Amino acid sequence: MLRRTRVKICCIASRDEAAMAAAAGADLLGLVGPMPSGPGVIDDRTAREVAEMAQPWSTPVLLTEFEEPAEIVEHAARIGTRAVQIVRHVPARTLARLAVAAPGLARIQVIHVENEGALDLIPGYERHVNAFLLDSGRPAHGELGGTGRVHDWEISAEFVRRTTRPVFLAGGLTPDNVGEAIARVRPVGVDLCGGIRIEGALDRDLLASFMSAIRRADEEMP
Repeated sequence: MLRRTRVKICCIASRDEAAMAAAAGADLLGLVGPMPSGPGVIDDRTAREVAEMAQPWSTPVLLTEFEEPAEIVEHAARIGTRAVQIVRHVPARTLARLAVAAPGLARIQVIHVENEGALDLIPGYERHVNAFLLDSGRPAHGELGGTGRVHDWEISAEFVRRTTRPVFLAGGLTPDNVGEAIARVRPVGVDLCGGIRIEGALDRDLLASFMSAIRRADEEMP
């Protein structure tokens, strides 16, 4: 059976962008809540509009910087999403409490791959999350994603080998390098924002090129 890499298109800014991403075959749509840095932040009203019209095969995911379970649950309920992406390295006990407070809310934990220390986060987190997303932020400097930088894929590949959870790869992906990223890291899925945008707007041609590059990579996978 042909392997199919899942695709999360992040920084969705409108219903039109959501429709474009869904038509291209995106599995997940990233809705960026308030952040201290990075592109793609939208207001709650727009995020809810996108979530309400999302196609059944394109699940909306709320990106939240909140760290308290009650705040995360309330934010997701306000937008109307059944999945959240937690962009800070919160304490593992926070994820455990969140799992109890909202068992039906899917939890994607971002891991910012700055060095091999990212691997040390696996044991504490993986019991309490549905998936990981490896990105290139620097939390100590207020960067929680959307940097456009590629991190060390060797560390990411080792992360995939060590965890029992699905892993999405983010950070500086484009139509030109996503094939190599898939071959080297073997993630369940990939995630990107800026690599398919022109002046901040989702570009139909770049999106098509990105999806084509993923299909080629999947076909070439041994």
